[in-house]
Amino acid sequence: MSEHAPASAHVRVEGVSRHYGEGESRVEVLHEVSFTIARGARCVIVGASGSGKSTLLNAIGGLDRPDAGSIHVADQEVTAMSPRGLTRYRRHHIGFVFQFYNLVPDLTVRENIQVTAQLVRRPLDIDELLRDLGMAEHRHKFPAQLSGGQQQRCAIARALVKGPDLLLCDEPTGALDRHTSLQMLEVLDDVHRRYRTTLVLVTHNEAITGLADQVIELQDGRVIRDEANPDPRPVADLHW
Repeated sequence: MSEHAPASAHVRVEGVSRHYGEGESRVEVLHEVSFTIARGARCVIVGASGSGKSTLLNAIGGLDRPDAGSIHVADQEVTAMSPRGLTRYRRHHIGFVFQFYNLVPDLTVRENIQVTAQLVRRPLDIDELLRDLGMAEHRHKFPAQLSGGQQQRCAIARALVKGPDLLLCDEPTGALDRHTSLQMLEVLDDVHRRYRTTLVLVTHNEAITGLADQVIELQDGRVIRDEANPDPRPVADLHW
């Protein structure tokens, strides 16, 4: 168990294991993974491709169910929820930002966000959110008319419009060049400060750990590092 602020833990993962396939094709993806993440923290989960990062993120987000162990988010046991309960949990508590955006190509920026806003009773103001993310002038454009960084900002706005407690980001800079990646990390850092959202970011890029309050490293499905970062650096000071 991690020592990070258990009394104010927002995410608590205990003994989580997950495998795919059976017999000779069985692959153990996660092995008894345990840690906690404090409410309002910026946690970066780092590891090489195939280390289990995305599987772990999907389990926290209720998109995948582990074989063993438990996951609690804000005192709710995600691993014990029914399919209907998981739908409500994802709808009201979780914002997802994926590497490849998953925007609807035939909808404008504003419409892509509005589709998600309609899922909840009290969404954030879309136009204010677009202004905060520097996307107001692009609100009527379609995804194909946007740069990669602009598409990612749209994806972040779509995730945030629900007012989620927990923002899960799966390799959000993986498809971006270095300059655009730094811009994107600035956006996520600003989102964290502005909305006080707990941020969990999965990446293979060790340099990004510099901005985190907590760093968790996976190797072959096991936690090999779980440590607080006493002196998080500004995004501008990250180098890779």
